[in-house]
Amino acid sequence: MKGLPSYPNPKLNHWRFKGEIQTPSFYYRGMQFLSWAIFNTIWKCRVFNRHNEPDTGGVVIMCNHQSFFDPIFATTGLKRPGNFMARDSLFKVPGFSQLISSLNAFPVKRKTADTGALKEALRRLKRGRCIVTFPEGTRSADGLIKDFLPGVSMLSQRAAEWTLPVVIDGAFETWPRTSPLPVMGPQIAISYGKPVHRDEAKKFTPREFGEHMRGIIIDLQTDLRKRLGRPQLQYDK
Repeated sequence: MKGLPSYPNPKLNHWRFKGEIQTPSFYYRGMQFLSWAIFNTIWKCRVFNRHNEPDTGGVVIMCNHQSFFDPIFATTGLKRPGNFMARDSLFKVPGFSQLISSLNAFPVKRKTADTGALKEALRRLKRGRCIVTFPEGTRSADGLIKDFLPGVSMLSQRAAEWTLPVVIDGAFETWPRTSPLPVMGPQIAISYGKPVHRDEAKKFTPREFGEHMRGIIIDLQTDLRKRLGRPQLQYDK
């Protein structure tokens, strides 16, 4: 497929997966293909390092957050279907609620300790699902990757076999939080880092693991922007 220069994990290059991991429905695959076709036509998306997608166990996908399109961008190069933690207000919109529910989304209350959403995420991880998270908690105001909330780290350490770092670049310019609608921006690029096994994750406290993963994703961002010939973003040491 044009715009996808990397190759998928060979063990996932099948229509139906073996073992406990979730096989995407034809509906999910169709929506994934449709969204990719639309976004690739508009922004000429590129995806790197798809082979890093884990082929066993539950996965917490940790991704930076630049725009409303990020759940689509974060999973566009993956074979396994994403399960999305979406703010509860989105499930109050008629029609849209049914749409996101059909694509494996479930509600989470922001700015509260939502134990119900946490239990649902843990349940899905133990069943071999991929949970897509944005540990910054909200969209970036300047394109930089902010501090991670420790709650996502707890998911990784308690129930996931793998934590997969993901970085999106270009989406901030395409749909900044100050703009009511998306605009024509630079090419969108997504890169998948090497997954971190749970044995490694448990060596840290939740906050330390969040800092560790944030550092990995910043390095991914630096490498990706270098590949694309974009100026490097400056972070405080």
